[in-house]
Amino acid sequence: MDFSRGQPGDQEGGPGPGLPGGLLWEQIEPPSHHFSPEERALLYEEALYTILHRLGQPEPNHVTEASELLRYLQEAFHMGPEEHQQLLQKVQKLEKPIFCLKATVKQAKGILGKDVSGFSDPYCLLGIEQGVGAPGGSPGSRHRQKAVVRHTIPEEQTHRTQVITQTLNPVWEETFILEFEDISNSSFHLDMWDLDTVESVRQKLGELTDLHGLRRIFKEARKDKGQDDFLGNVVLRLQDLRCQEDQWYPLEPCTETYPDRGQCHLQFQLIHKRRATTASRSQPSYTVHLHLLQQLVSHEVTQHQAGSTSWDGSLSPQAATILFLHATQKDLSDFHQSLAQWLAYSRLYQSLEFPSSCLLHPITSIEYQWIQGRLKAEQQEELAASFRNLLAYGLSLIRRFRSVFPLSVPDSPARLQSLLRVLVQMCKMKAFRELCPDSAPLPRLVTEALRTGTVEWFHLKQQHHQPMVQGMLQAGKALLSLVQDIVGDLHQCQRTWNKIFQNALKVNLFSVAFLELQWLVAKRVQDHTAAVAGSAVSPEVGESLFQLYVSLKELCQLAPVPAERDGVLALDGFHRWFQPAVPSWLQKTYSVALARVQRAVQMDELVPLGELTKHSTSAVDLSTCFAQISHTARQLDWPDPEEAFMITVKFVEDTCRLALVYCSLIKTRARELSAGQKDQGQAANMLCVVVNDMEQLRLVIGKLPTQLAWEALEQRVGAVLEQGQLQNTLHAQLQGALAGLGHEIRTGVRTLAEQLEVGIAKHIQKLVTVKESVLPEDAILPLMKFLEVKLCYMNANLVQENFNSLLTLLWTHTLTVLVEVAASQRSCPLASSRLKIALQNLEISFYAEGCGLPPEALHTATFQALQKDLELQAASSRELIQKYFCSRIQQQAEAASEELGAVTVKVSYRASEQKLRVELLSASSLLPLDSNGSSDPFVQLTLEPRHEFPELAPRETQKHKKDLHPLFDETFEFLVPAEPCRKDGACLLLTVLDHDTLGADDLEGEAFLPLRSVPGLTGTEEPGEVPQTRLPLTYPAPNGDPILQLLESRKGDREAQVFVRLRRQRAKQASQHAPKPGR
Repeated sequence: MDFSRGQPGDQEGGPGPGLPGGLLWEQIEPPSHHFSPEERALLYEEALYTILHRLGQPEPNHVTEASELLRYLQEAFHMGPEEHQQLLQKVQKLEKPIFCLKATVKQAKGILGKDVSGFSDPYCLLGIEQGVGAPGGSPGSRHRQKAVVRHTIPEEQTHRTQVITQTLNPVWEETFILEFEDISNSSFHLDMWDLDTVESVRQKLGELTDLHGLRRIFKEARKDKGQDDFLGNVVLRLQDLRCQEDQWYPLEPCTETYPDRGQCHLQFQLIHKRRATTASRSQPSYTVHLHLLQQLVSHEVTQHQAGSTSWDGSLSPQAATILFLHATQKDLSDFHQSLAQWLAYSRLYQSLEFPSSCLLHPITSIEYQWIQGRLKAEQQEELAASFRNLLAYGLSLIRRFRSVFPLSVPDSPARLQSLLRVLVQMCKMKAFRELCPDSAPLPRLVTEALRTGTVEWFHLKQQHHQPMVQGMLQAGKALLSLVQDIVGDLHQCQRTWNKIFQNALKVNLFSVAFLELQWLVAKRVQDHTAAVAGSAVSPEVGESLFQLYVSLKELCQLAPVPAERDGVLALDGFHRWFQPAVPSWLQKTYSVALARVQRAVQMDELVPLGELTKHSTSAVDLSTCFAQISHTARQLDWPDPEEAFMITVKFVEDTCRLALVYCSLIKTRARELSAGQKDQGQAANMLCVVVNDMEQLRLVIGKLPTQLAWEALEQRVGAVLEQGQLQNTLHAQLQGALAGLGHEIRTGVRTLAEQLEVGIAKHIQKLVTVKESVLPEDAILPLMKFLEVKLCYMNANLVQENFNSLLTLLWTHTLTVLVEVAASQRSCPLASSRLKIALQNLEISFYAEGCGLPPEALHTATFQALQKDLELQAASSRELIQKYFCSRIQQQAEAASEELGAVTVKVSYRASEQKLRVELLSASSLLPLDSNGSSDPFVQLTLEPRHEFPELAPRETQKHKKDLHPLFDETFEFLVPAEPCRKDGACLLLTVLDHDTLGADDLEGEAFLPLRSVPGLTGTEEPGEVPQTRLPLTYPAPNGDPILQLLESRKGDREAQVFVRLRRQRAKQASQHAPKPGR
């Protein structure tokens, strides 16, 4: 056989006969299954003769009526009524064949032991008794004779088997041909005898084994010498037999002495000799049977095709009956029947459509029965030719498997798999190896067929896509379609076909197809790109080139692993052929996206898409544009790392530019739509949508690193770029675009906030002008309702990020307005109270149960300062005085230095007497306030604040002359209830003064003892031993206390003014005698 890269062979179509790729079979073309009229007439005569001279009972599934078989023959041979009648009459006039019974005596078992040894030496006599089988009678009903065959059948018609000595289970395997004339009155007879040879008594005694054997000796003694013993017989009417019988028959006794005489295994076949048909006289039996089988199977297949069904290999009962009768009558062996079936089926398979699995049975049968030298030379050549023909035809189908077994037909994979199985089994046969020794291994033949078929398929596809009009664009589109078809074909090979060839032959179809196709594709793509590079590239041609590039990438991704291919691929580095077109691809990508963005903005009515989707249609279109750009980048996926980096830079630059263009366009669109709107609310709606669109755009832009696979790019370019170059370039571009978008969003939110800030300021100003009779909770209602309406509206129209930004701006502005108003209302506790309640409610509103601003965004420094100021401004004068003393008590507790001196006291409270007992023990380290370097100290004791203890007058100690460490040791008692002593700010004020005779006393310092910490007031028990308390002296704050400033502003409050005057006096005194640093 010759292997070559031939030109494309047969055109695509059904599985008709054709040359396999590279196989020359001029002399092995199978003969047609159609016969000439003369051959058909002779074959028809043979079939009629078979039916008319049918013998035996029909098989269970066979047709009984001859008329039905004749009608079937007439259809199968396409015989007209007249021609059929003529041939039928001709056959009826032919001489009958000689009817024969082919009887095979196989074996027997369980026969009687007639010899002294307990065994027998059996043999059989058999023949046919004629003229006794009258209808209704039975040979078995006659009186059995001991020598049926010898007495009823002439000796020349009697047949005898060999003698099998000393056995009860003899095996003969002998076949006899018994002729008969009339099956209706003929019977088969078989007698089984034990051969009796003449032996001496001594010999017999030597064989004696038991008493039963001794009885046989006495019986033998009474017999005539040399007389055989009857073992049993079998008598059968021939008309009761089927054409073929194979079963065990019981041996019948001639007496009832031993009714169970064992069984005999017989095979029968009713055959013909000297058939009078022309075909039988002129051709070998198996050849005639082959032709008949071929004709009937052809008819069966054709009938199924006419009914739009596929023949499954099962013959109709009529065909099966005729073929069985013919094979039986012609006495064809199973081997020759299988041989005929193989020759017929293998020929028909090459011209008719039926499952190749029908060929497996004859292959198996021939392989099982094959014996070298069993066939004649011409039969061997015929069988060898059938092998070569089927192999060549099968390879032709494999070569064209894409068209012969299309995947559009559901059972195509199964059909191909069945064909491969048949070829594999055939090439494994002993007969094939002996008759076709020069045949190449099947995997090599199939590989070559697949390679040649793939090249032919490529050329057919190329011709199919050949453009009608010649031009660069048309050529590019044709090449693109061709490559796409190739990619689709390789996918099919990979998913479906490769597994079939791999399992059957260990042939990697996918690798074979890919390696062939990639060379063919590479040559044509390289030629096309070279031609395009030499001329101006139009947008259409550029788009065609890009699609071709993408298809080639998909094709290369299918490449087998290096272990399954030799060397480099022709498509390696194919991207370099497209390098000149890359700039035009990038420009077109940007131009298309820009046009789409402009069109989307122009059609946008700036209305939210829904309750949950708060951006408009243009934002959706813009996201789609960016997704398309990212998709194009992924499709391009340029292999060269450095160039891939520059391409990615361009994609990012274009995307960021589009984002900023969109911001400009959408703002212009909003101005156009709101220009004719009288409703300011509608303009606000549009502004909300614009801000949301920009926010959506920012989210999309932020996904660029993922969409463009920056991480993978960074790994690829790490070896060719400087460290940090990708970060500095791509991320800088992205951050610049995000910063620009952030500025635009903030500007939009700032505009929305400004529209609300005016209303907020107006309502806060109204708070301080409401009548005094209106409660603060009612006074703030208009402000809260205004905020509720506006914030709900903004929340419904802004995405969460922008709404939070708006809240932040509004909160900052609201605090600023509250600070300004609070400053103007310092002297009005009522207004400050309203502002305080307003601040509390505004905090709750802006927090919105966790859905608004977080606490850290609300509690700014401004908020905390304002909250503290309003807390003071809203308090009454007495509350402020109380707060003042609280702060002085705190200052006292924090005082650690005694640079002004200190006083020591013991203070207790007796609840039973409601007396506060103060023991003023001493003072120490006082400042020398007199010109003589000393002081004249005394201590003034008062319970503060005065409004809590109005009945208690101040007390004083004795004055000590020129003493900086006086020991007073004086006791004072104050009659006072416990309740005011336990209040915040309640304290014992110890004022140490320097007595001046001519002028006002000078202040040495003050000490504050909180009454709630005094023993007796902290619990219910009476105090025991009272501890001493040492209190450092302090001065009032030199910069002025804010509480005093607030009290001073309340000009109409006499109590406040008196308190402030006293505290100012003490502060003035302190400033005159403040100690110098380093004392």
